[in-house]
Amino acid sequence: MNRLTAKEITQMAMLSAILLIVQVALAFLPNIELISLLIILYSLQLGKKVFPVIYVFVLLEGFLYGFDIWWFSYLYVWSLLALFALLCKKQTSVWFWSIFSGFFGLFFGALCSLPYFAIGGVSAAVAYWTAGLGFDLIHCVGNVTVCFALFRPLRYLLQRFCI
Repeated sequence: MNRLTAKEITQMAMLSAILLIVQVALAFLPNIELISLLIILYSLQLGKKVFPVIYVFVLLEGFLYGFDIWWFSYLYVWSLLALFALLCKKQTSVWFWSIFSGFFGLFFGALCSLPYFAIGGVSAAVAYWTAGLGFDLIHCVGNVTVCFALFRPLRYLLQRFCI
């Protein structure tokens, strides 16, 4: 296995911090966020090195907001986004990534309902998911809009300044 250099560790720590800062800065907006776009871009730039960035970010969120059921969801939900982005890494179309990001936002609640399924069964998971469908729709539209507007400039910055 390749060892990480000090520069790579530092950049990965900075990318995790950027995720947290952006998340906190936009927390007042319901389900309008940059995290999905940044994780897609980080995945395209870093490859599998994106996973430690995600886990540090989620750990920091746990320290900031407390550890609860949502926290376990974030461990796998953001990882799934990165995995799917890695599987589609040859795509270069902003439209592709915007629609991809939108679908992720639309199904975010469904993905986060899995721990409720484990705890309370199908009815608990469905109740959790359906209660948040309105927010998932906002998440979808927000992700499409943010990705379409910022994908190219942020990708350029990452390619220029990262590992």
